[in-house]
Amino acid sequence: MAKDIIRISGSENGKRVESRIVERRIQEAVRDGARKLEIDAMGQHGLGGRLWISKEEPIEVDIVGSPGQRLGSKGFPGTTITVHGPVSDDVGWLNAGAEIIVMGDATNGACNAMAQGKVIIGGSIGARGMTMTKTNPRFPAPELWVLGSVGDYFAEFMAGGDAIVCGYEAKSPANVLGYRPCVGMVGGRIFVRGPIGGFSSSDAKLEPITDDAWAWLTENLKENLAKLGRPEVFDEISDRTEWQLITAKSPYEKKGKARRSMREFHTKVWDEELGKGGLIGDLSSVDRSPIPLITTGKLRRFVPVWENRKYMAPCQASCPTGMPVQKRWQLVRDGLVDEAVDLALEFTPFPATVCGYLCPHPCMDGCTRGVKKMASVDITQLGRKGVSSKAPKLPELSGKRVAVIGGGPGGISAAWHIRRLGHEAVVFDMAEKLGGKITSAIPESRIPKEVIETELKRVADVVTHSHLKHKLSAEEFQEIKKEFDYVVLATGAQKPRIIPIPGHERLIPALTFLKEAKQDKAKPGKKVVIIGAGNVGCDVATVCGQKGAESITLIDIQEPASFGKERKEAEAYGAQFRWPCFTKEITEEGVVLQSGEVIEADTVLISIGDQPDVDFLPDNIALDRGHVVVDENYQTTDPKVFAIGDIVRPGLLTHAIGHGRETAEIIDEIFTGKRPESGLKETIDYDRMTLEYFDPRLNIFEDVEQCGAECSSCGSCRDCGLCETVCPRGAITRKSGDNPKDFEMVCDADKCIGCGFCASVCPCGIWNLVKNTPLV
Repeated sequence: MAKDIIRISGSENGKRVESRIVERRIQEAVRDGARKLEIDAMGQHGLGGRLWISKEEPIEVDIVGSPGQRLGSKGFPGTTITVHGPVSDDVGWLNAGAEIIVMGDATNGACNAMAQGKVIIGGSIGARGMTMTKTNPRFPAPELWVLGSVGDYFAEFMAGGDAIVCGYEAKSPANVLGYRPCVGMVGGRIFVRGPIGGFSSSDAKLEPITDDAWAWLTENLKENLAKLGRPEVFDEISDRTEWQLITAKSPYEKKGKARRSMREFHTKVWDEELGKGGLIGDLSSVDRSPIPLITTGKLRRFVPVWENRKYMAPCQASCPTGMPVQKRWQLVRDGLVDEAVDLALEFTPFPATVCGYLCPHPCMDGCTRGVKKMASVDITQLGRKGVSSKAPKLPELSGKRVAVIGGGPGGISAAWHIRRLGHEAVVFDMAEKLGGKITSAIPESRIPKEVIETELKRVADVVTHSHLKHKLSAEEFQEIKKEFDYVVLATGAQKPRIIPIPGHERLIPALTFLKEAKQDKAKPGKKVVIIGAGNVGCDVATVCGQKGAESITLIDIQEPASFGKERKEAEAYGAQFRWPCFTKEITEEGVVLQSGEVIEADTVLISIGDQPDVDFLPDNIALDRGHVVVDENYQTTDPKVFAIGDIVRPGLLTHAIGHGRETAEIIDEIFTGKRPESGLKETIDYDRMTLEYFDPRLNIFEDVEQCGAECSSCGSCRDCGLCETVCPRGAITRKSGDNPKDFEMVCDADKCIGCGFCASVCPCGIWNLVKNTPLV
């Protein structure tokens, strides 16, 4: 951080520099680390304001020369501005925390609408000082200290803060408060020394100075005189008998002079002289009594509606498995961490493997916090705890049987949920063990081996029947169809795509390489080129780096689609990405591009995707460019056969897992005739959530409890009570149900004025302000 004084001039070549340019130079200096600035002003406006830094990095701004209007406007805590002379209009305008020290006089509008901070004037000020100030009880009250006198209309509509007028060497010694002070004053205090010509007695009053108030005044008076360089003045102006205190009258104290209410006017004047109904009372019996200015009940323009759990949270809508992420965080807030962890088993058999490690976490991408430029709640912390979950209790078997062809994530998910719903599921796979690419191809650097093994043991407790190490023939598939009630195809995509160019036989498919690497058989050499720079290609690059490759180049015909941790890990091993690159042929030297350039390589791998193996399928199951055609229920053109995952279309592991659960529910509906409860379809709008109550600086979550606390619970009431607290009429109450967790927030129409405060503060977006139905 820079410690030297940074000097900024308001003139260049004898000409005044525009205010916006000086402002930009100040902001850039602070952004570059400057914390002490000297500004030689030449009438520039707004100097020293809007320097929004932390209190731990205070900024000192010295102003020499002649500053313009609005000095220190929108000043921020931690900023100290010292003016070595007088200032122009509106010093401290909208001040939000800065301390401003003026050695000379100030003109009109000093501290106009100030909310925090302190302004110390070493001389006198002009008209309308300390007008429309305000105080937030959460922060220190704003202060204005004037060594001399103040001008006319001082403290007009003052609503908070402390003003101190010392009357020393006053410009108007016969009346140090000026003409008509305190008009409309509703809050704050004014300490004044010297003669005054009166003030608005309908708005303000004199009251004795208490010992505490005097102690505060004298203590701060010494401190502020020292800042002005005039400590010797203290003895002369610290006689308690010379000081008076003016405060605002309360509404109750003003009531005696309040104007007659409209209701009283109608009753005692209008109706008495003209009769009930006024001028047309003899023509109409319609009630024409006055309507209150602030209406309730049927006369409200807007009505707050509590729409709890009406909409789906963005995180759940973004998750391919349909995981109710916000519900899990609610369980964490309720202290039910184990229940939150185990809830995942209703949606996936791999809560730790996928949610904790392998998934790119679209739920976090969809998180309202992330969309609003805050850190998304970290689901991986809860996901990784899923490794300790036990297998769920299973119902009795119904006698119905489903064959699942494919033992990867999608197939296991289908079998897992079919068994959870009470039916037998049998898995057929040609690999040595279940898991598909999770066990055969994904590098161990992506996930600990023991996590996969633990979760596969839990799967084996649920899916107890499987036939492995055997590739199905067309005849065997037909036999399975006859033996089982339904068949689910989940074989994924196992056949590598190869580009038909000269030398393509030298290419090693990514899937083949990754499988060999898992068996410690892969030897990539020192120089590696990978055709295809997606996430699988990045996995290949990472493994090559782990195996000793010194030069790793990924090429693609377009900008690489890789992202996230896969790309970061590849880059950590020095992988270079190049595009657009069009391959002409593969030779002993390496990859020859269409441009004629040769990228040298000991090994060339290809990672441009895989195709399903559908050789065993009969002709009555329709295909589209090598993929199985299904309807919205994952049913193929053979009504007895369903298909999910990459055999239908390429996707994430979580897509296949989600398809497996949905297919299991559809098959269960066919077996039982019971339609599952329809979930929420519409996602809540991001604009409905209010996140101002969460700390935007939080970037790292320490534990699941902190994650739960920081979740805004979009669409589901988190029972925070903010709406009940903020309602100005006390119209909202919490109504408990028979179960302690069952409750609703109820709005009393006779109290509610339709102001919308409840909707504007709700972090969950539960309250919806709807237009009231017009009266008929």
